[in-house]
Amino acid sequence: MTMFSRIKCLTGALCAVWCCVAVAQSWPTKPVTIVVPWPPGGPSDIVARPMSKGFSEAFGKPFVIDNRGGAGGNIGSEYAAKSNPDGHTLLITSGGPIVINPHVYTKMTYDPRKDLVPITNLLRVPVVLAVNPAVPAKNLAELIAYIKAQDGKAPWASAGNGTPQHMTGELFRTTAKLDMMHVPYKGSAPAIADLMGGHVAMMFDTTIAIVPQIKAGKVRAIAVSGVKRSPQLPDVPTFAEAGLAGVESYGWYGLFAPAKTPKEIVARINEAALKYMKTPEFQKVLADTGSDYVGDTPENFAAFVKSENVKWARVAKETGATLD
Repeated sequence: MTMFSRIKCLTGALCAVWCCVAVAQSWPTKPVTIVVPWPPGGPSDIVARPMSKGFSEAFGKPFVIDNRGGAGGNIGSEYAAKSNPDGHTLLITSGGPIVINPHVYTKMTYDPRKDLVPITNLLRVPVVLAVNPAVPAKNLAELIAYIKAQDGKAPWASAGNGTPQHMTGELFRTTAKLDMMHVPYKGSAPAIADLMGGHVAMMFDTTIAIVPQIKAGKVRAIAVSGVKRSPQLPDVPTFAEAGLAGVESYGWYGLFAPAKTPKEIVARINEAALKYMKTPEFQKVLADTGSDYVGDTPENFAAFVKSENVKWARVAKETGATLD
């Protein structure tokens, strides 16, 4: 290669870098859509709505929530994944459509591992195993004995097939080697209502959804799935503390962009997200939901998502869980 050719190649590379930086600095040029692949009012909205406000203030453009529920989060997630990767469409979702659905749905119209780029974790809360007060079990050992005595007929509820709540229940069932009857609901609210009414004996749900009923004495918490106790439920042991290691699971909510979104834009979004997550406004969201601060770099969050994929792929394989 001649000196002229080398200079020409270097000039071209520098121009490309300059163009990417220029595009990132001018972004956003119009309102940004934040897709939430769940109906309005769900747990994802608890984090998405304050984040949209924080982004709007940081970048001076509207960040608008677009709730697109259906198919266990697949409809909205696919829409975001296949949107123009120019930074004007983002996704805030729980982990289900990202790390569980690919392993339980027989047909997926997008691949979150290839079609989405992780930006940062936003919220992470443990899952609680709770029972109706009439169940004669005050701790995990007693509950396991109760389940075994039911000879496979003990009904347990979740927010729906393929949800983190459902898969956490499957993780518990396979780890403890139990035979149980799963009753899926369309969301946490009806499942909790039936748990309080005694129509199901127990259920798995995130602290976001079920702590108010626990504190009101309407249901009884047995164990939490975190590596440490929840600050909202300091008297409730982890599964490991209660004698059953290996049941570690979280309901987490993350921020993603379509694949091929310029790295410079991803970096700007990440920087603004972490800055806002440290404000008193978002710290209250963390405190109210019982979440630690989990803001991270795109690279570290991607590594976390990868590890979650491995875990739930194993659980799906062990349980044979599939959805159409």
